[in-house]
Amino acid sequence: MSIEKQVDPSRRGLLVATCAAGGVVGLGTAGTLVSTFQPSERAKAAGAPVEIDISTLQPGEMRTVEWRGKPVWVLKRTPEMLASLPKLDGEVADPASERNPDEFTPEYCINKHRSRKPEILVAVGICTHLGCSPSTKFVPGPQPSLPDDWAGGFLCPCHGSTFDIAGRVFKNKPAPDNLVVPRHMYLSDNKILIGKDEKGEA
Repeated sequence: MSIEKQVDPSRRGLLVATCAAGGVVGLGTAGTLVSTFQPSERAKAAGAPVEIDISTLQPGEMRTVEWRGKPVWVLKRTPEMLASLPKLDGEVADPASERNPDEFTPEYCINKHRSRKPEILVAVGICTHLGCSPSTKFVPGPQPSLPDDWAGGFLCPCHGSTFDIAGRVFKNKPAPDNLVVPRHMYLSDNKILIGKDEKGEA
């Protein structure tokens, strides 16, 4: 013979209210927890660092990644490309990358290659004149819009600014400065983090 237990209606109401309140608090806490994992709008606008794998990058080949809405070039230079740089010191406007190093060239890239490793150039592919994106002109020799003794580099088609294979601007061109070398560091021999170095994010 079973005996049914009567539940006090007032206790039942209290139980339902308590469960409902706990559910709301739980959802609120979960929402707050999830939001902490989302980058802020300010962080999104600033642009997070970007990682690139260069393990399959061949000599003479360049890849482009986007960082802060800008193209960043990663070029693996050939021995011939590197050999051309010292010969152009007298033809480029800022051969030693001395102008505004905080803005254009990190201290670890103020060298004859403008890079952390001689063969790898990392540069923002935006002309320092009016913000156009130069095109690659790696093949040396005479060609349209370039001098007959062209050694290879980059040409901005908008107003004719030219840059060597280290992103150094040639003299008497509209672009006032060398291409920007963004802060970056090597995570391994084949992985580069663009937008962050040992001192923190750019």
